Amino acid sequence: MCYFKVLKSLLMALMFLSVTWTQNSSAAFPDHPIRLVIGFPSGTATDVATRIIANKMSLVLGQQVIVDNKPGAGTDIAGQIVAHSTADGYTLFMAGNTNSVNPALLKKVPFDILKDFSAVGLAASVPSILVVHPSLGVASVQELIDLVKKKPKGIFFASSGNGTMSHLSGELFGMNVGGVMTHVPYKGSAQALTDLLSGVVPVMFAPASTVLPFIKNGKLVALATTGIERSAIAPDLSTVSELAIKGFDTRIWFGIVAPAGSPELALKTLSAALSQSISAPEVKEQLLNQGIEPYHGDGRAFKEHMGFEINKWTKVIIESGITAD
Repeated sequence: MCYFKVLKSLLMALMFLSVTWTQNSSAAFPDHPIRLVIGFPSGTATDVATRIIANKMSLVLGQQVIVDNKPGAGTDIAGQIVAHSTADGYTLFMAGNTNSVNPALLKKVPFDILKDFSAVGLAASVPSILVVHPSLGVASVQELIDLVKKKPKGIFFASSGNGTMSHLSGELFGMNVGGVMTHVPYKGSAQALTDLLSGVVPVMFAPASTVLPFIKNGKLVALATTGIERSAIAPDLSTVSELAIKGFDTRIWFGIVAPAGSPELALKTLSAALSQSISAPEVKEQLLNQGIEPYHGDGRAFKEHMGFEINKWTKVIIESGITAD
């Protein structure tokens, strides 16, 4: 009888110690540095924004958030690394527009951005501006729409490459106005901008930070921004959604995700740290100076956003017959 009492007492003690250890272990998150993997090289908008945000998150969390650049395969290399990492909250992926486009654009994607990851939160966006060369003789979105309808396929628009947001923006615009513009892809935004400025290709959906200087000196005409709300970077410009196509939103966005199955406490801690970081006045200022805007949204909102974006771009890619080549 005494034997069973002793055994029961030992089991109770072990259970208590196990629960206490688990609670203490969870409460300590994070207790070592966090790795944040991005699929773009150093110096890109995503890289710059990620480093600004990671620096602030390091201070908020009390542990360093290390940015690790793993470019290639449309960010799939970086995403695959994180998808196959231990689900403990210490290895994260900066997901973005590319991950909402790749499922329809590529023949095979090595992960499912919705199933293989847990969303932490939205982080930032890069507003774009619909611009035209002055030689086109267009001064408003409606005038461009009228011209597109009048000259189907006779209006050319530039992009930084097939399947990029500048390309998809033009396709979505044409689909919504009942016309078609002819796509002219370039190997990067620099080449596209060169021909845009010379009037070789008169239309482009371009990052605001890239084209604002040319708008100010009159070399390009700004028609509208491409977010749902007006951009803090160009507050005087109306949106395409306001002027012509309700709900038109082709901002470049990105946010943090963790491997599916990551501890709930870790996800909540990371989400709160991200929100606090992008809300900080100094972070907002740094981002805006780079042509990037804070983009708030918790894990649930971010997951819903990604699902919506995947559906939207899948439809555009299929109907337009876009390929990765």
